[in-house]
Amino acid sequence: MRRYFLRFKEDPVWSQILIFALILFFLRLSDSIIAYWAPNQIQSSLGNSVLMGALISFQSVIGFIADLLFPRILRKVRTRRLIILAIITSALTIFFLGASEVKPFVAMFLVTMTLWGIYYELANFANFQFMGSVVPRNIRTAAWGFTGMFVSLAWFFGPFIATELLEHGVTITVGTLIIFLLIAFVLVMLNKSMHSTPQDIISLEKADPWLEFRHWMILAKAVWPALIINLLLGIIDATFYTVGAVWAEKLTHISPWGVWFLPMYLLPFVCLGIPLSTWKIGNGKKKMAEKLLVVSGILFIGMAVSPSISWQLAIICLASCGVAICYPLIEGVFTDYLNRMGKEKKDMIGLTSSVINISYIIWPVFAGLLASKVGERLTFSYMGVLVLTISIILLFVTPRKLKLPQTEIKTWE
Repeated sequence: MRRYFLRFKEDPVWSQILIFALILFFLRLSDSIIAYWAPNQIQSSLGNSVLMGALISFQSVIGFIADLLFPRILRKVRTRRLIILAIITSALTIFFLGASEVKPFVAMFLVTMTLWGIYYELANFANFQFMGSVVPRNIRTAAWGFTGMFVSLAWFFGPFIATELLEHGVTITVGTLIIFLLIAFVLVMLNKSMHSTPQDIISLEKADPWLEFRHWMILAKAVWPALIINLLLGIIDATFYTVGAVWAEKLTHISPWGVWFLPMYLLPFVCLGIPLSTWKIGNGKKKMAEKLLVVSGILFIGMAVSPSISWQLAIICLASCGVAICYPLIEGVFTDYLNRMGKEKKDMIGLTSSVINISYIIWPVFAGLLASKVGERLTFSYMGVLVLTISIILLFVTPRKLKLPQTEIKTWE
């Protein structure tokens, strides 16, 4: 631990990474409670798992639209301002979700999901911009692993805190979440030297979604294997935070250990954060991620073996180990691309975010249908078959080197 303390004390880059990680912790702690609260609130209010999945998917539809607009609108907005905007939209999300307890209308849930989708993209753009601007290439996987550990801690504790807060009512829940956001805001205001590009907001009228989509298609042709890996990670995550959240709630009524279902998915992210922060991987990140997804897919299929809660928790934890390592690997890949794109980096950020949103648009509805037919537990096995199949194909077709169309990118400005 002394070595890590000296790193933060003596290295200004790691000092900035530490502060940024703390900001992300409080943002995502609030986010994790919303992620547990929202699907259960929708499910209990509307009594329909497919409709619940559709409403959760709507958040990602908004996120996808934001990905088309933000690269132009926020092209030169400071990282600091992006985080402040994310905090504001998160606070509004909390307010409307709390109000939906009183007025559980579909329209109220749609407003909540709209705000949550905008918040998530603002936070995501800030995250990638910070990593692409501050962190040197040889420690990007390490930086993503380190900040990911704080994010994973937030998501790990979120279900426990959410269960406790919701038992004490909506007012206590909303008040606690606002306190978390205020702490994040104070950390942002104290860190006035946060690295970013010059501040310049482009008006909405100048945004061109069709032009942005054409840019995405050009970039997608170059980096498609990394995008597919990102899509699979999004599908895994979407399964846990839609069907998984409902399944975890059901398990808590069967056994006290049921509350550990979501935390066991996140435990490897927490435990592997420090080891991953020591990695200095320059090449081979894509192939390593694909191999890990193959192993995780096989393990997810193992959910069908036994309905025992202890078996489910063990399988989820083991499968999640591979997923936990995949995230910093593929995020390191995309950050390498960002560094090579110069001023047009937000096009790549938008494309990367859009893939996650696509997975959340398509998969929650499909997962909801699966859950209604085969049950929540077996939904994870079907998801494992999908992950395993696509990962094996990727291992055979992924090129060793993915090259960006640099000449064409330079004409976009």
